[in-house]
Amino acid sequence: QVQLVESGGGSVQAGGSLRLTCVVSGNPGSRDVCTAWFRQVPGKEREVVAIVDMGRRTDYADSVKDRFTVSQDNTKLQLDLQMNNLKPDDTAMYYCARSRSAGACRSRSTYFYWGQGIQVTVSS
Repeated sequence: QVQLVESGGGSVQAGGSLRLTCVVSGNPGSRDVCTAWFRQVPGKEREVVAIVDMGRRTDYADSVKDRFTVSQDNTKLQLDLQMNNLKPDDTAMYYCARSRSAGACRSRSTYFYWGQGIQVTVSS
């Protein structure tokens, strides 16, 4: 059974940094898939934050460009999100996600495997 486990969340003051890590276990099949970080706040849609497309191209939400960096290790089983210059608006539950095959990596419906989520809280 495939599992995605996030770690590294917590509370930080505005301007601070956090690093999230997602580790994939089990037999996830193809390595040429979409992997991403999403986030969600209560009452709002889950939104994409950062994507690694087929293990090569990265893409970001406009709101986090130049502050967040997504990276994947050589095994393509660990996905990290370095978050710098955090703002209160970054406060959310963050989720790691992985598709089972190639697809539209910006679309939430592409993703089949999801982590349980990890809380990030940024105070002003």
